[in-house]
Amino acid sequence: MNRQALIQQILSKQSFLCIGLDTDITKIPQHLLKEKDPIFEFNKQIIDATHDLCVSYKLNTAFYESMGLKGWEAMQKTLEYIPKEQFTIADAKRGDIGNTSAMYAKAFFENMDFDSVTVAPYMGEDSVKPFLTFENKWVILLALTSNKGADDFQFFKQDEEFLFEKVLKTSKEWGNDEQLMYVVGATRPQMLEAIRKIVPSSFLLVPGVGAQGGSLAEVCKYGMNEDVGLLINSSRAIIYAGNDKNFVQKSRNEAEKIQKEMSILLSNK
Repeated sequence: MNRQALIQQILSKQSFLCIGLDTDITKIPQHLLKEKDPIFEFNKQIIDATHDLCVSYKLNTAFYESMGLKGWEAMQKTLEYIPKEQFTIADAKRGDIGNTSAMYAKAFFENMDFDSVTVAPYMGEDSVKPFLTFENKWVILLALTSNKGADDFQFFKQDEEFLFEKVLKTSKEWGNDEQLMYVVGATRPQMLEAIRKIVPSSFLLVPGVGAQGGSLAEVCKYGMNEDVGLLINSSRAIIYAGNDKNFVQKSRNEAEKIQKEMSILLSNK
């Protein structure tokens, strides 16, 4: 998917919501366990209930990989079921030496046909560049994450510059805003102002709204640009809103709350 198609989706749906299908078989409604593929059935029902309210789905690959071949099959089936207008994210956090990264890129972009993949930048340019050679595919680079451990390295400061700022400044030379996004956690919204000075036009994937306590209004205040430039991810707060036979309605209700708030924020933009 190219940048303009993504922006058009946001404007037409009045939403920049990304729903994380981080599907844990121990948390899905018990009645689904009798299904031949309970993970896919759960995802299918969530997609059916929410696809008109969001512009993207993010699959955290760890939840599928942990189940072996059945998990990979459920992930592929889910990806194929997602409507084509949706922006799809493989949240795989890959990144290795060049020839290995090239194989990871082939796996997620050619074999599985995701629109994007999350990539860790620690090993530098040659570990990221192979992902950037695919047309209309995106790298979503980890920049400033929402977890507590982000303090261990990302706020290391040298010459008045945080390490996450160094990542942004260096990596933006590797690609452009048609192929490179950044992960920035919603739990640190004030940092978005500094981030926007470095990457003013890039899209940001923002986890942490919902179960992790991030504020949508705060993220938009500091992070929204003239093209919106945000994909706000919510996973647990939506997909586990209910755990009985009416779970999909509860999930839709939660997604709708976020979409309505987004619509208001866009109208005030």
